[in-house]
Amino acid sequence: MAEQWLTTLMTPTAEEGFMLAMKLSRKVVALTQPDAEVRTRLRPVYSEDPDALIATSQVVATNFQTIAAANDYWRAVAQ
Repeated sequence: MAEQWLTTLMTPTAEEGFMLAMKLSRKVVALTQPDAEVRTRLRPVYSEDPDALIATSQVVATNFQTIAAANDYWRAVAQ
């Protein structure tokens, strides 16, 4: 069985939530294309494609929305 790396969406701060969103986004790419050599070969292609970069930002933003909601938008701005 694969290593359990996602135990919670709860984070103490918004910044840590954003970093978790980035990690989620990277993990889904690795799970979708498990061959690291293929990912490395494709990186130069998408790294200079504005549409691909915008799509990447959208995926991270969606993940961050999910994490922010799970954290009650950081406890309603620390009440």
